[in-house]
Order: sequence, then C-alpha cells, then structure tokens
Amino acid sequence: MSAADFRVPADRRLSDLTAELTELLGAPESEPRELALAVLCTWIERGVYDDLLPGLGDGIATGLLTGIGERGTDTVFRRSFSALVVAEVIDRDTRRPRVTRAKVHEWGDRLATWFLNERDERGYVPNQGWAHAIAHGADALGTLARSPHCGPGELLVVLDVIGDRVARGPGPVWFSGEPDRLAMATIQVLRRGLVPDELVDSWLERIAVAARPRRDGSDAPDIYRQTGNAAAFLRALYLQLALGPAAPARRSDLVLLLVEHLRRAHPAYLGPSHHRA
Repeated sequence: MSAADFRVPADRRLSDLTAELTELLGAPESEPRELALAVLCTWIERGVYDDLLPGLGDGIATGLLTGIGERGTDTVFRRSFSALVVAEVIDRDTRRPRVTRAKVHEWGDRLATWFLNERDERGYVPNQGWAHAIAHGADALGTLARSPHCGPGELLVVLDVIGDRVARGPGPVWFSGEPDRLAMATIQVLRRGLVPDELVDSWLERIAVAARPRRDGSDAPDIYRQTGNAAAFLRALYLQLALGPAAPARRSDLVLLLVEHLRRAHPAYLGPSHHRA
C-alpha cells in the first residue's frame, strides 16, 4: 500500500486489507491507528466500498462496543476511531446513496448507544495520541444529522443524546475542544430546520439548567465538575450561532435565548453589576 496516495494494492484481497485496517483502528500506537483511519476514509470517499457499504458499516460498527464501560484502557481507541469510520460511511451514502433508510437508522442507534455509554473521556493520551471519544462521537452525530434519511424524529434523538451527555455530571471537565465539536453537531441538526422550535427551546432549557450554579447543597465540592461541560457547551453554541457560516433559520432567536441562559449560568460575570460604596 502506498502511503502517498493510498492506492488499493492489486495483489491483496480487499476483504483481507479491510480486516487488517479495521483491527489497526484499535492500535495503542498513534501512527498505525491514524494511518488505518486515513486509508479507510480515503477508500470510502473514492468509492472503493460503494458496492459493499452496508457490510462495511456493520463490520466497523461492531468496534463501538469493544471494551465498552472501561476507563483508562486501550480499548477506547477502537471505539473512538470506529465512530469516525462509521461517520464516513454515512457521509458517503449522503453524497452517493447506497444504503437503506433503515440501515442508516441502525447505525445511528449503534452510535447513540455507544456514545451514551462511553466512560473514557480522555482527550490526548500521553505517548499514545488522541483517544477523543467525546469529540469523535460529536463528529459522528453531526454527520448522522446531515443524512437525508434522518427526519424530525431522528434529529430530535440526536439532540437528546447530545443533551444527555452535556448535562451529565459531576464528572471530568472537557478541555480538548469537546464542547465546540458537540456544538457543531448541534448546528448540523438546527440547519435541517425539521425539529419543532418548541422542542429545541425545551431541549436548550434542560442544558441551561445543568449549567447554572445551585445553592441547594446538592453540588459537587468542585462546582465546575457539576456545571462546567454544560456551561462550556452553551458558550460554544452561542459563538457558533452568532459568528458561524450557514446559520440556521432561527439564528437571531436562538442567540437571544442563549444570551439569557448564559446570563443565568454566569451571574458573577454577566448578571447585574453591583457597586460597592
């Protein structure tokens, strides 16, 4: 295989090569893992798998459950990088239809099940490279949201999955771009314009409540472990809606709504000013 142009070797069976590359998605070393990802995504984009897309997606999706529930182990690489390849398969179908609506929904269910049950939230792993399961999951959900096979019901599920992950706490506070990637996935849903406005607003309210500091004694000792991810997500979503390209139709309304939620989430900075004597 040429690392320069990723041509498919003529002297190897594609099925054998695919099996090897799929296994390498879980490699603990960064270089072979990244190479396998690049080769698979390039071949998918070039149409190498167009007649085999349903089987490829099914095979890659099995990796989403490899070691599910584990924290701090090498199995996270297989899960996280499998999500990116499943996303590439879905994106190929969006651009060149090859699979049924039911199959895309099945892959969406498998991505959602994995993402909601993923317990390894590490970003960069020293000496091993990126795990980045939350960010990769966000990218996959965004790709799913662009699929024409996803209507209002499926898009609402995507929002619910994102909301569940963002509002969950206390837990690790993300610091490797995860809120930005989740906000981008949300933008992909909103651009479709298919989820009723009132459902989007109530979904946003749920996350806003999770972002607000509380004084009822129920907070974790470190309040940022309780509210940090939800607050960071709201800020990222506001920024992308206010400044990003190809904005959803409701951009102005949503920006105003987010301003109110952010004021309540950050009263020390955005609340009414208090002057001392």
